[in-house]
Amino acid sequence: MINPSALFSSDNRMQPDNQLSDFTVPTRYWHALDDGRLQCDLCPRHCKLHNGQQGLCFVREARDNAIVMTSYGRSSGFCVDPIEKKPLHHFYPGSAVLSFGTAGCNLACKFCQNWDMSKSRENATLSSVAMPDQLAQACIQTGARSIAFTYNDPVIFHEYAIDVAQACHDVGVKTVAVTAGYVCDAPRAAFFRHMDAANIDLKAFNEKFYHEVCGAHLHNILDTLEYVKHGTNTWLEITTLLIPGENDSDAELEAMTRWIHDHLGQDVPLHFSAFHPDWKMRDKSHTPAATLQRARKIARANGLRYVYVGNVHDRDGGSTWCPHCDELLIERDWYRLGEYHIADGSCRHCTGEIAGHFSNEAGDWGRQRMPVRFVS
Repeated sequence: MINPSALFSSDNRMQPDNQLSDFTVPTRYWHALDDGRLQCDLCPRHCKLHNGQQGLCFVREARDNAIVMTSYGRSSGFCVDPIEKKPLHHFYPGSAVLSFGTAGCNLACKFCQNWDMSKSRENATLSSVAMPDQLAQACIQTGARSIAFTYNDPVIFHEYAIDVAQACHDVGVKTVAVTAGYVCDAPRAAFFRHMDAANIDLKAFNEKFYHEVCGAHLHNILDTLEYVKHGTNTWLEITTLLIPGENDSDAELEAMTRWIHDHLGQDVPLHFSAFHPDWKMRDKSHTPAATLQRARKIARANGLRYVYVGNVHDRDGGSTWCPHCDELLIERDWYRLGEYHIADGSCRHCTGEIAGHFSNEAGDWGRQRMPVRFVS
């Protein structure tokens, strides 16, 4: 049994190359404009900044005629979770994942479920410190098979995430990105080159929603989904948070699931997740279980093989079923696994191939959530 109060020393921190200060590093994706401002080229928002100004993401700033990242090595907290919580259902089920995030976000979603971190503009949010080599060793010591960049979007801490990914790969730890996928072409390629798995939020399937509710554009997300599926070796799963009256109509769900089938294929797992009122959309009601079940039915009718529901208790909707013989493959009760019938990536019942990355035995992390502290 792992001690839930496991502590990791902050001695001998890995220092990023060309570090400007304790937590500030230079960035690569920007260029100077004729009017003296600097344009950040990390995401399609293309923030144009005078010296001293921060982008909408909060952690990228124009300073001394360059754009720097100001939160390298700083986090809003660390926790070991079940991999199913990301959610990833086809990436070493039952295994443990060390999860962490920073502060800020490059989207402006009014329904954000992690708004206390992603919408934070306060450095005090970043109360924990850990450098890449420490995080890799923490994964080893806690038994985490992978590390997840989550809670807020890892695109905005691009440099830190990549350095952590490289340190983790050096010791055999897998990497997971939980992201909205709002990123430009060159940094997108550099980022996903280091990710073993990703869950990408497809927040809706209409431009009006993306523009008015998220402050983004749908086509950029679709480009990222196609790139990750067809241009990388990153295992891909998708999550859509269904908000009553906003993105849950039959017509939109039909269009979205047909697009996924036609552009990404039948084997990309899709998770429909229940919304709860939060941030600036507290006037909306909770997503009914019937809405999730309706969405799952539509997706399956459109040929998607692996469709799940989340944030509700639904054994059938949370479990994995063989698309070849319809037998139960992986039983899930919330985050606890029961029956497990996959061997060598195939169904034990009919030997049909199952898309994903699986061990022959399910992991046994269960539902536990274990906070991790790093101390000096």
